[in-house]
Amino acid sequence: MILDKIVPLRGRREPLRLSDVTEPSPGPGEVLIRISACGVCRTELDEIEGRTPPPKLPVIPGHQAVGVVEKTGPGVTRHADGDRVGVAWIFSSCGNCRYCLEGNDNLCQEFRATGRDADGGYAEHLIAKEDYAFPIPDIFTDSEAAPLLCAGAVGYRSLRLAGIGDGQSLGLTGFGASGHLVLKMARHLYPNSGIYVFTRSASEREFAVALGAVWAGDTEELPPVMLDAIIDTTPAWKPVLAALENLNPGGRLVINAIRKEDADKDYLLRLDYTAHLWMEKEIKSVANVSRRDVSEFFLLAAAAGIKPEVEEYPLEDANRALLDLKAGKIKGAKVLAI
Repeated sequence: MILDKIVPLRGRREPLRLSDVTEPSPGPGEVLIRISACGVCRTELDEIEGRTPPPKLPVIPGHQAVGVVEKTGPGVTRHADGDRVGVAWIFSSCGNCRYCLEGNDNLCQEFRATGRDADGGYAEHLIAKEDYAFPIPDIFTDSEAAPLLCAGAVGYRSLRLAGIGDGQSLGLTGFGASGHLVLKMARHLYPNSGIYVFTRSASEREFAVALGAVWAGDTEELPPVMLDAIIDTTPAWKPVLAALENLNPGGRLVINAIRKEDADKDYLLRLDYTAHLWMEKEIKSVANVSRRDVSEFFLLAAAAGIKPEVEEYPLEDANRALLDLKAGKIKGAKVLAI
């Protein structure tokens, strides 16, 4: 499924075109993967609508791809034909800068994204760098593993950056693919912590409580207690101010979003130092995912049995999956079965 041009997603518009393309061939240090499943992410909406546009078009979107190594290029030692692997948002980095050497290759100036800077997983085949293809634990099906490569891994990074300990309270603003996996992670890692979910959707609130949230309310509702950390996964500014008001002194807001929309940026004019930032409150953003995030999260998810709720679509229905995501028809994660 190919993106040829930037378009607004309205009505029944179909931004992606089903097409036959030449099967790619792996170069030195690369593997050819036959894809069986690829997750559908909000970042694809941002690419298609031009908020985070690909540097060149056409491009094949998709950055939560799972499949089997079909062919290896010269010099490959990490993988062999038949290995089941996944490819995440991080397609490559320079490997030599300070950030790469520290294990924070997500911050590298030469960071390249799968499905944006290089062809991604909305296809039968994908070329990946061998160092950026991750083994998939046997506990997961292909469709279960796909959302873990982005929603799970970036949720794991968000939870690490939140810096809470067991017994401290955690808020989640927005409850899509990443939010429901963070709730499962937090319940496993911090069994004595209360988890509070903020979302406009009544069905998502019910879903959150069913998964173990102690409370779920609308974005602007006041929780029954003040919170030690909040992870925001929404594309809007309005929930940021609400979250800051709900933090304990010394609390931290982690914004897990690749961008914030301009539609409600006027809310920033309402930022009040005393109400929102006083008492050593912090705001921290999440940028991409590192290889460490993906590898560590898969170990955690396998040990804890953390699996996403999944809704499958055939590859040729990728446009419908994207439009459903745009319309807010969310429960867990959407996956293309290829």
